[in-house]
Amino acid sequence: MTRRASRSTSRRLAGLGLLALFASAQAMAQAPSCKGTIYLTFDTGSQSQAELIEQTLRRHRIKATFFLANEKTIHGDYSLDPAWAPLWKRLAEQGHAFGTHTFDHVYVVRDLPQGKIEVRPQFGADAGKKLQWTPAQYCDEMQRVAQRFEQLTGQPLDHLWRAPGGRTTPNLLKAGQACGYAHVGWAPAGFSGDELPSEKWPNEVLLKKSLDGLKDGDIFLAHMGIWSRHDAWAPAVLEPLISGLEQRGMCFATLREHPDYRDRLRSPRER
Repeated sequence: MTRRASRSTSRRLAGLGLLALFASAQAMAQAPSCKGTIYLTFDTGSQSQAELIEQTLRRHRIKATFFLANEKTIHGDYSLDPAWAPLWKRLAEQGHAFGTHTFDHVYVVRDLPQGKIEVRPQFGADAGKKLQWTPAQYCDEMQRVAQRFEQLTGQPLDHLWRAPGGRTTPNLLKAGQACGYAHVGWAPAGFSGDELPSEKWPNEVLLKKSLDGLKDGDIFLAHMGIWSRHDAWAPAVLEPLISGLEQRGMCFATLREHPDYRDRLRSPRER
């Protein structure tokens, strides 16, 4: 290569470097400045709002965390049946996080001696029955979700757990911890109210309550459809809630980024 060609190549490389630097600075300037972070979480339910929630999150480029149980859906099947695999696959590919909500949506009733717990499944062969479980049995129930999720999506479940109804007891929390799962509740202002009767709690009231109360670091809870609510929460509240929080400078993240959970969820190589 001649000296003139070498100088020409150097100038081109320098020009490309300046262009890359300019593009990077421009991207940083256009990136939103976060005044806080809200952690949206969704529990399975009737699944009547599942596609709407997916579309809304994708449109706003938001990542959320989903807690999965095998609940009866508006289609007459169950939310962890193979028919729902495309939804869970898409959400997983989009970068959302996933935790266990117990396979049969198992409510805890009370603690029993020797570390045991009394539980009542909502679905499955023992639906409605009161059962006495050991911590290992409860762990098996949580792991059923992890196993099914991997079968449906080919991806592992995050080691996150939410007890149905958010109800816990000392023995239950010990069982979850021994199983390797971190329990996730929600902030007082993070209760969407989508389970409340719409006659007493109309959507506009719930929207105002959430917008007025949510603050940096709050975990927000909603469902992917509620059987009992006549005026569905998601179409009326979800979009204006997200837009309102964005206007306040709020950003959104999964619980993988939450300071209380991110270190627990990292793989050994990442620590």
